[in-house]
Amino acid sequence: METGQAMGARLKKTVVMVGMMGAGKTAVGMELARLLAVPFLDSDAEIERAANCTVAEIFARDGEAFFRQKEALVIARLLAGTPGVLSVGGGAYLSPATRALIRDKGVAVWLKADLDLLWSRVKRKDTRPLLRTPDPYRTLAGLMAAREPAYSEADLVVQARPEASIEATAVSVRDALATRPDVLA
Repeated sequence: METGQAMGARLKKTVVMVGMMGAGKTAVGMELARLLAVPFLDSDAEIERAANCTVAEIFARDGEAFFRQKEALVIARLLAGTPGVLSVGGGAYLSPATRALIRDKGVAVWLKADLDLLWSRVKRKDTRPLLRTPDPYRTLAGLMAAREPAYSEADLVVQARPEASIEATAVSVRDALATRPDVLA
């Protein structure tokens, strides 16, 4: 009785996982989709598939503003599809238009993590274009401070904790969604 189908749960709106890079949006989102027996989508993966290059390559070639325009279009397309779980890039939710679209067509879940947890997860990866700076820790801290006001507008907040497994965090998200009959019945 662990999957969404076994529980009789039905997802009415797409769940959009928002938050900082390293918060676990993709890993937790994939597990949540499995629990709810719904599709999982990742906006960055969809963008990479369409562009036939990585997000980092798009940033380097076309800049962040271009990437954000394409990202907004992809998110709008994905929200128009079958309800599922959608992980979006850390900067996607900063756009007021994207936040409004998510609020209208889905439900935003902020996977909130503290700076030390985020740093422990991203410090060894070279796939984060915004952290390619002389002081990536300081850059991450600045991004976090700048983005939290937008993230705080999310419909639901679930804390990502270092001691919690992906599975346990996904269950916490599912439990938070269960408080919203407009989302999960």
